[in-house]
Amino acid sequence: MKKDTLDKRTKIANDIMFYIYTHIDINIDIEELSYDLGISKFYMHRVFKEAFGKNIYESIKSIRLQKASNLLITNKLSTISNIANMCGYSSQTSFLKVFKNRFDMTPKEWKNGGYKLYSGAILEQFELANDSKADFSHLEPTIVKMPKMVSYYIRNQGYNKNIKKTWQKLYTWVLGNDFKNYQQIALYHDNPTITPLESCQYIACVVTDEPIQSKTELPKFIISDGIYAKFDLVGVYGDVLKFIHWVFHEWLPQSGYEATTKPSYSIYRKNHFLNDEQSFELSFYLPIAF
Repeated sequence: MKKDTLDKRTKIANDIMFYIYTHIDINIDIEELSYDLGISKFYMHRVFKEAFGKNIYESIKSIRLQKASNLLITNKLSTISNIANMCGYSSQTSFLKVFKNRFDMTPKEWKNGGYKLYSGAILEQFELANDSKADFSHLEPTIVKMPKMVSYYIRNQGYNKNIKKTWQKLYTWVLGNDFKNYQQIALYHDNPTITPLESCQYIACVVTDEPIQSKTELPKFIISDGIYAKFDLVGVYGDVLKFIHWVFHEWLPQSGYEATTKPSYSIYRKNHFLNDEQSFELSFYLPIAF
């Protein structure tokens, strides 16, 4: 397959996935999506499955459940029905059925602590997070209003060692464009402490106002504006996953705030995927509502 054809198909698959994540709270019309993209439904489904290994409907179902499972932990004041509606379910009965099929427990059982066993099993897969000695109990965020940011990105399927290669490719693109002023941002569409690590959508992003010189075109999307809790962190590889576990499972449920369906993200001052010490300095932005 020619590179330009591969790039075009990759862009289509990424556009579909981005649309799903940003419209997960409504009924997603596949007919309308194919019309907006200017391609047939058949071609759209084929390209998506080649890129992500599952069809569009399976992905929509999986992402809705991921979002709902997270909100059930963090949004103590929301009813199960409210959360089902936030994640695009028109019927609480159908939500209860698909949730139990996925997690082997009801949403109520999950909300009342069942998630801890499920999350613990996922963390055990990531040895560096288990070995982390980091303590976050002293951290207090600042509440900030963040603007929309246009980012260029490379998507990494899974929270895994391939993230380093993804960042290296993106940094090569940065050097090729000779950018002087830019930000490196990691965007987390999923909570990797309750979503199986191989299913997580991790996005390595660059935000810059400088002109693009490289012949290589990267897809771009807008990182959402809104109200965020900002946490400043310094640490080493492995601490990030442990921090995400703490912020979603301990800080947020006790904070008086609620999570939204927007993704959280980190802005790096020092990127642990791009240095030999595997150390980082970053600000983590958690979307919140009151």
